[in-house]
Amino acid sequence: MTSLAVRDLRFSYPDGTPVLHGLDLSINSGERVALLGPNGAGKTTFLLHLIGVLRADHGEIMVGGTRLEDGTLAEIRRRLGLVFQDPDDQLFMPTVGQDVAFGPANFGHKGEQLQQAVITALESVGELDLIERAPHHLSGGERRRVAIATVLALESEVLILDEPTSNLDPAGRRELVALLADLGSTQLVATHDLPFALELCPRAVIIDQGRIVADGVTTNLLADRQLLGEHRLQLPYGFDPANIRPL
Repeated sequence: MTSLAVRDLRFSYPDGTPVLHGLDLSINSGERVALLGPNGAGKTTFLLHLIGVLRADHGEIMVGGTRLEDGTLAEIRRRLGLVFQDPDDQLFMPTVGQDVAFGPANFGHKGEQLQQAVITALESVGELDLIERAPHHLSGGERRRVAIATVLALESEVLILDEPTSNLDPAGRRELVALLADLGSTQLVATHDLPFALELCPRAVIIDQGRIVADGVTTNLLADRQLLGEHRLQLPYGFDPANIRPL
């Protein structure tokens, strides 16, 4: 079953500068797909289209068979959960529990139903004990997991993560890989962290200058040095993709 389908997506800035040039992407239920590309490639612009912050000049976005349009915007935003690059952009309530409750409460959850949604989401990321804590007192890794819980509380069908390893130390990064792999959800992960993409995502898509230039098995794409060089992507010195097996 297809969770996310994007067809011929085109977008230009108001001054006429083209940004996205007919993007096509289909992600099946349960797939974890890395979205790779250099700065300025169009990754963030693409993600903002998926949740309806930006609206395309042409093309369509389908989530589980529902087309993104004015009348379905709220439902699409519930079904596509975006985790921002900076968790502080997502955590703004006095306690973790209130942050996780914010989304489902806005969709009509209340009472016991709301409480259970919060508990289930925090248990999913292993952070139920933080429910009464203030978000600004948490470590970077804890804030990242709580930010993910705010999306899981909405029971989103597709989890979209923008640079999820940003500001994480090596231990936090390893914990995040394990967490996301265990969730079993459909995931689209925009990242500059190529080893992270390799560990987490069996499939990768490379976007550059608003076009998808490669789509395939992550190991194969990252082993192609010429492809990486042409699109300003670089693995850490001495890193061999063949030594890593995706989870």
